[in-house]
Amino acid sequence: MTQPFEIITVDTDRVACDGGGGSLGHPKVYLNLSEEGRIECPYCSREFVLREGADVHAHGH
Repeated sequence: MTQPFEIITVDTDRVACDGGGGSLGHPKVYLNLSEEGRIECPYCSREFVLREGADVHAHGH
């Protein structure tokens, strides 16, 4: 198994990724984390992982 490009810990189940780096990045995409609490960006392979203990349903949904 290959290592992801970068792992980013988040506190929400929906994230936006533009690859970072300004004009060197990619178009901004919005990603919904999977039931397992993770998603990999299809453009830059950054992996977003839900922080352990984060309560994603606390914001009224």
